[in-house]
Amino acid sequence: MYKIAVIGGDGIGPEVTREAMKVLQVTSELCGFKYETTDYPFGSEHYLKTGELVPESVYTEYREHDAIFLGAIGDPRCEVGLVERAVIGGIRFKLDLYINLRPIKLYSEALCPIKDKKCEDVDMVVVRENTEDVYTGLGGIMKQGTPDEVAVANMVFTRKGCERAVRYAFELAKARNKDNKVTLIDKANAIRAQDIWTRTLEEVGAEYPDIEKDHAYIDAACMWLVKNPEWFDVVVTTNIFGDIFTDLGAMVQGGMGIAASGNIHPGQVSMFEPIHGSAPKYKDKNVASPIAAIMAVQMLLEFLGEDKGATHIEGAVATLLKSGRLPSLDARSGFSTTQVGGMVVEELKKNKVSKTSL
Repeated sequence: MYKIAVIGGDGIGPEVTREAMKVLQVTSELCGFKYETTDYPFGSEHYLKTGELVPESVYTEYREHDAIFLGAIGDPRCEVGLVERAVIGGIRFKLDLYINLRPIKLYSEALCPIKDKKCEDVDMVVVRENTEDVYTGLGGIMKQGTPDEVAVANMVFTRKGCERAVRYAFELAKARNKDNKVTLIDKANAIRAQDIWTRTLEEVGAEYPDIEKDHAYIDAACMWLVKNPEWFDVVVTTNIFGDIFTDLGAMVQGGMGIAASGNIHPGQVSMFEPIHGSAPKYKDKNVASPIAAIMAVQMLLEFLGEDKGATHIEGAVATLLKSGRLPSLDARSGFSTTQVGGMVVEELKKNKVSKTSL
């Protein structure tokens, strides 16, 4: 019996979460595992009504779960970043979810904005360090609102933080057994502190002689992601560069409407979410695609070891996209949020007696 905490959150979050939970329910019935969910109200609406962000006691409750599912956080009525830092940042930092895992995979050539790229050309996983860099919040603003205003933000990299991310990337490349390559993305030529990443890659990489070590600076890597996405297998990078690189990668795979991520601490409770944000202009309109949220459930099941269920969900989504029955991954698909969720459910049921082929 898996215990899953669910935070629907803001904007389109509750809508896509409902469809993702329907897919989870059907998958559990087809694949024979059991789970129970606990709903949590935290988000902008809760904050505006109660003045409460996230009480400290909730993190103890989260630790008693096997996984956390998050729909979306963000509302223009609130101070920029306030609720996001409390809900998302709180979970990442206080539960030490040091890996942000983002698959970038193309399921239909029609969805790729880059000409002449095939599905096999876009199949990579990005390992983004998730608890350091400028996201630690060290720094501040002084003399705000004056001509002498100064803003300071500190990048923080520790050997422990770099090494555990790099080692995770090598282990992932070994498990994928695709190109057997790990590419480090940094900017050590201009930001000399990031040499800690370059050295860590060399030292940890020596333990994996069968895995090729590659290196790219962030500006060049973004260019190559668009020009030659087939060059990448497993990427490991810093927190801020990973944030930027993976959003670009989401567009290469067809858009934010399919991109999901895992915030992971191996062996401990971890969080899974679509990366498209709360899209408040689409709230309650039943038009947002739930595919990214559904793929977040797929990642969640993979993390729990329910590989059969994860494979079935991925297969159902891939079939809908490859066949063209689901022509796009945004609000212009011609299908409502609930219709898209229903299509995935029906595809799952259709394939319940056959092995899904990807």
